[in-house]
Amino acid sequence: MAVGCVSEFIQLNLALMVKLIVSRHAEEVYMEQPSGFFAQGESCKLSEWLESKNQIEFLERDYATRIDLIAKIRGLTKAEAYLETIPESCSREIMYRTLLLNCVGQNSVKKAEEVFSKLKNLDLPVTVFACNQMLLLYKRNDLKKIADMLLLMETENIKPSSFTYSILIDTKGQSKDIDGMDLIVDKMKTDGIEPDIKTQAVLARHYISAGLQDKAEALLKEMEGENLKQDRWRCQILLPLYANLGKVDEVERIWKFCETNPRYDECLVAIEAWGKLNKVYEAENVFETMVKKWKLSSKNSSVLLKVYANHKMITKGKDLIRRMEDSGCRIGPLTWNAIVKLYVQVGEVEKADSVLRRAAQQSQMKPLFSTYLTILQQYAMRGDVHNSEKIFYRMKDYHSRALMYQVLLNAYIKAKAPAYGIRDRLRADNIKPNKTLANQLIQVDGFRKNPLSGLLD
Repeated sequence: MAVGCVSEFIQLNLALMVKLIVSRHAEEVYMEQPSGFFAQGESCKLSEWLESKNQIEFLERDYATRIDLIAKIRGLTKAEAYLETIPESCSREIMYRTLLLNCVGQNSVKKAEEVFSKLKNLDLPVTVFACNQMLLLYKRNDLKKIADMLLLMETENIKPSSFTYSILIDTKGQSKDIDGMDLIVDKMKTDGIEPDIKTQAVLARHYISAGLQDKAEALLKEMEGENLKQDRWRCQILLPLYANLGKVDEVERIWKFCETNPRYDECLVAIEAWGKLNKVYEAENVFETMVKKWKLSSKNSSVLLKVYANHKMITKGKDLIRRMEDSGCRIGPLTWNAIVKLYVQVGEVEKADSVLRRAAQQSQMKPLFSTYLTILQQYAMRGDVHNSEKIFYRMKDYHSRALMYQVLLNAYIKAKAPAYGIRDRLRADNIKPNKTLANQLIQVDGFRKNPLSGLLD
């Protein structure tokens, strides 16, 4: 092969690697796969190099990929700055849409609102995609703003999509408003949109949570369809739902469609389902089937580790961790999360903290937010302000700051200790207290006067 062809071949493959790492499955790929894969930070440098050499023609999707990568690695502000350098010939709507997606992914309400406003101010099309992203953000952070977004959609004649209705259904379900949830389904059907199986799964989950077993079972039968063997992809949606219902026979029946020639994702949900039903032996059997067909990996081991953690089976958990080490598994954030949960479930919070600290020091990979949060919640429940603050400090690079403060303040409340300067810290982090946080701030206010104190002066 000629030198020029070799160079072109290498550059093409490097470009493909960059795109792979920032794809929807990027986190899974880079976190716990063999070390031959690039980490996201290295990919960011790689994409800069490719662009600077001007030997690869960047298309719109390449620029959008680059924005996505910068937002994930260097932050939203840097991604927005890069966006301004992209040629005017590229669709600005696609670029801002990519940036908005990352704002929502990082739960940055302020930045998402700025980007959404910019879309409107620049007279770019405000699509149902952008509105759905804002609805998703408000569902997590500020339910009152959902009505404003729906009004805007109505004013701008933006028709709701299936995903719009799914967000609204989930919002009502989380608020325990089952009647309101059913009304949205009726409105959805009136608008000519039939709930797809993912939306039905959301409905079923909330019916189960509300104790409406008959309603949930009827919906699951509808979701299953008439020929499950032909529509086997439905199995991985049905297995966890039947497990949530406590239906051992139904989980067993569904699993039989998969058992003779199981698929990877079916095995993962089956392990979780058997675990929920307290059938640890069955979960282990599925795991061993996976190991024979594919191989032992961090991903499938982490699922079984969660089962052991939920059943406080510390010895089995430790044996599996040793087995992973002996097999040369690349242990990353998913596995750390499972190990931390394993120790927390048996009350060994300090051990969980120690494991996570060592993992973070020895690896360039970033632990999951939920892993730190698990430990922070445990220290807070004990009223251990000192260790809660230490974990909080280690979480400073994550974006769900309001939730972090809520958990931190629980430690002060439990310890009956004042949190001096906490309002200044919130202001510095640009966090506007919600109702829960505002109530907590009153309780930890060191200068609040007790109503009884005046009687004793």
